[in-house]
Amino acid sequence: MSLYEHVIISRPDISSNQVEEFVQNVARKVENAGGTVEGAEYWGLRNLAYRMQKNRKAHYSMLKLNATADTLHEIERQHRINEDVLRYMSIRVDEFSDDPSPIMKKREERKRRNKED
Repeated sequence: MSLYEHVIISRPDISSNQVEEFVQNVARKVENAGGTVEGAEYWGLRNLAYRMQKNRKAHYSMLKLNATADTLHEIERQHRINEDVLRYMSIRVDEFSDDPSPIMKKREERKRRNKED
């Protein structure tokens, strides 16, 4: 099995609860196929760099997966069918970092600065 970071960009008109359920669904599918989910992060509703399907914002989520290539191909196939998914990207990595992702670090720094002011 290989390690992957899988980022999902979903439509802005669905709620964050629906996004969380969708991510849990993906995690269940990976676990049913014999893989594991090492971590999941919800990055929130963020602005897009350019418009995608007439949307200016989207929900971002990241999963750290330990799965086979066949499992990942099946998940990506289901993403292509799902209308709520605007884009997705899977990157194979050698190892997972224990630190939070750069997106989460920025969010924590912003919260800390706001508390100090």
